[in-house]
Amino acid sequence: MNQNEEIKETGTVRLEGTNRNHNIQLITIIGEIEGHETSSSNTKATKYEHLIPKLAEVEDNDEIQGVLIILNTLGGDVEAGLSIAEMIATLSKPTVSLVLGGSHSIGGPLAVSADYSFIVPSGTMIIHPVRSSGMFIGVIQSFKNMERTQDRIVDFIVNHSKISKARLEELMLDPAQLVKDVGTLLEGEEAVKEGIIDEVGGISQALKKLHEMIDGEEITEIYNDIGIK
Repeated sequence: MNQNEEIKETGTVRLEGTNRNHNIQLITIIGEIEGHETSSSNTKATKYEHLIPKLAEVEDNDEIQGVLIILNTLGGDVEAGLSIAEMIATLSKPTVSLVLGGSHSIGGPLAVSADYSFIVPSGTMIIHPVRSSGMFIGVIQSFKNMERTQDRIVDFIVNHSKISKARLEELMLDPAQLVKDVGTLLEGEEAVKEGIIDEVGGISQALKKLHEMIDGEEITEIYNDIGIK
């Protein structure tokens, strides 16, 4: 697959020949996170079955030194989003995320799954409880399953950011901000102040941070090779 086809089909591209000679994989998570069900043909979607193999390839490719994840998503399939977030969080390569536009709903775990996260000043994050539509069969069991899924999301965000569990749940259940719903909309600086995102910044800051992290990895490897800890 050539570079143009890779961008079109998977939203990914290799950034090679940089001024620091680092080999970086760019991954975009845009639109709806598509899981087991196919999104409407009119909906811009990030496909779970594209990203999982790509992330596995990134981990297994010695040439790739770091990963930049750019997000602009309204959310989508919870299980697919959490699976992608877990894959990113367990990569051994340095990772940096950048929220452009929005990273809503299950986009929250995706934004914090990287080693370091940025959000542009105009970027937004919507934090809300797990929701479901349609008729339930076995209401109590279904509700408990939704509670457990929400706990998984909360635990993931708390374990990969600086926000406390109590504060995150408070933001999730705020009835005052969202029309006909509970939750909280955070803009760029607010997401940083709450401890969800590490820093306000754009593409230049994100790439600079990733280059620094790769340089740090290279220095650590040199020290290890010569027996210095």
